[in-house]
Amino acid sequence: MSGRRTRAVVAMTGGRRQVQGSADDMGPAAGQGSAGSSRRALARLLLGLAGVVALAVVLHGIPVLIVVLALIVMVMVHELGHFVTAKLSGMKVTEYFLGFGPRLWSVRRGETEYGVKALPAGGYVRIVGMTSLEEVGPGDEPRSYRQASFPRRLLVSSAGSAMHFVMGFLLLWAMYAISGVPVAATPQITGLTAFASGPSPAERAGLRAGDELVAIDGHRFSTGEQFVTFVESHPGKELTLLVDRGGRDLTLHVRPADKTDVEVLVGGRPVRLERPGGRPTGVIGVQLQFLARNETVNPLLAVARAGQMLGTVTAQTATGIGQVFSLHGLRSFAHQVATAGSPSASSPPATSDAGSAGAGAGSGSSSSPQLLSILGAIQIGAQAARQNIAELLYVLVVIDVFVGMVNLFPMLPLDGGHVAIAVYERLRSRAGHRYHADVTKLMPVAYVFLLFMVVLGIGALYANIVQPASLPGG
Repeated sequence: MSGRRTRAVVAMTGGRRQVQGSADDMGPAAGQGSAGSSRRALARLLLGLAGVVALAVVLHGIPVLIVVLALIVMVMVHELGHFVTAKLSGMKVTEYFLGFGPRLWSVRRGETEYGVKALPAGGYVRIVGMTSLEEVGPGDEPRSYRQASFPRRLLVSSAGSAMHFVMGFLLLWAMYAISGVPVAATPQITGLTAFASGPSPAERAGLRAGDELVAIDGHRFSTGEQFVTFVESHPGKELTLLVDRGGRDLTLHVRPADKTDVEVLVGGRPVRLERPGGRPTGVIGVQLQFLARNETVNPLLAVARAGQMLGTVTAQTATGIGQVFSLHGLRSFAHQVATAGSPSASSPPATSDAGSAGAGAGSGSSSSPQLLSILGAIQIGAQAARQNIAELLYVLVVIDVFVGMVNLFPMLPLDGGHVAIAVYERLRSRAGHRYHADVTKLMPVAYVFLLFMVVLGIGALYANIVQPASLPGG
């Protein structure tokens, strides 16, 4: 007996589905083994994980470790979608594993073996009889995937990709309701500058250290630079300030002085200010810092905003995928790989709101969509983790949506290939006669597609090694 493995595709290197015998057929060495050996294997696995965490701490690689763990969870939740729907549909599931290669640890519960293998490059669920190519024993045939009804096959084959959108929604909800979304920076006064000629405009207006400048003349600014520019462009004109002082809103009035007429005290000595370009420039005599803050919303409102944002990310990612896999996009990717690391290379690949990571496509306004390997996903994810939790959550959402959409492409070995086969078989079936597609006819096309994905994946990996990926703004 052999079974088809389904797994999440987490990088553009694609997914190679393997057919192997079950633990029952391969003998005791492939099964759970004794309870004692299983406990020892688990102890070794936990010790190895502890060593990885310790190494990450020493090398200041915690952000990288967080992203890697998030990607592993993403893959296993994808497989959990296949696993749960197959179980609920009455199919026989023999394995649920993280990784590939030699077993590090496993345990059998009922007819299913759960475990971890040495190469954490993905995960898989083994469902009996995924295609007509597999030999299945008479006792298991009624519970095979291929004998299930069309709705059940459609549910199982699409469940993995669906889980990515569920994860994306939950991450966005957490971003809005828990971590908060970064909002416009608020200028805060850290000190007042002493003018040699007397009180500064800020002192005369009654401004104090600790005041937050909410608005000027009704204008709220998205950056601190915009605030400064507004003040500089209004010398001699009275401005109305909305100030937050200890949670209380105050309205104050200030008239910026022209820098030409101002000397400030530096170390007790007067120093004349320079005005740029010789034009009048306003100054009020404050020292500022710009406070970025995260804003949360109530959990119910977060549901609506998460749904809206998920729709936006999905639409933008679909556009990015179309651009990347167009002829122009593929030519641009080939140029990106060919020039990676050269002095003439463009700036590092970047993702944006419309883009994706984790072997994804990005479509920012300032750069064309780029193809990223799993390494590129880790690179931009780690940068996001170093910035703030909201940035990391958003990057993970983009990865989730991209992987979910790519996995629905109607070609084996992707989930969409199994969806397409199920739909095709349903259309060819007649009352009382169940049609089974001959998968052998699809294999040449599937191999060409797999080779195409492998080439793209290797190219993207090379580009991200030579020229690391980065978020907008580095």
